[in-house]
Amino acid sequence: MKKIVFLLALGITIGFSAQAQKKLGYINSQELLEKMPEARKADTALQQYQKSLEDQFRTMATDAQAKFKEYEEKEKTWTDAVKEVKTKELQDLQNRIQEFQQGAEEKVAKKRQELFKPILDKAQKAIKDVGVEGGYDYIYDGGSLLYAKDTENILSAVKAKLGIK
Repeated sequence: MKKIVFLLALGITIGFSAQAQKKLGYINSQELLEKMPEARKADTALQQYQKSLEDQFRTMATDAQAKFKEYEEKEKTWTDAVKEVKTKELQDLQNRIQEFQQGAEEKVAKKRQELFKPILDKAQKAIKDVGVEGGYDYIYDGGSLLYAKDTENILSAVKAKLGIK
């Protein structure tokens, strides 16, 4: 029994000493992305793209409101056939606006992916390179780590790798 306890204690001690030899690093990847000039450019481009779609949507909505107002003002003077045609036109217009809005959301998501994928890939490569060069066993994102020494934060090294001041 004493041998089993001794071997168990020895195994735990060896396990802890092996863990103690691991070199850990952490980074706040969101902070890194905020510091990357190409991410700021991509964000600006995405905002401009989104604004252009919003402007188109606003124009469509304004036109639709005008047509709805015209319908309300003139419907009493129209024949049933004209009312039916105008109602169908308004329904089609409303459907087009909804389709545009859904399509715009998809386009923005696709544009975000298109703009940020190369930036995220570049940051990931820099983090990996710093990890290899620094002899790190693990590098954690700041959001999932509860405690770490500031000296293990590799943000400055990754920024230097990317040429960011």
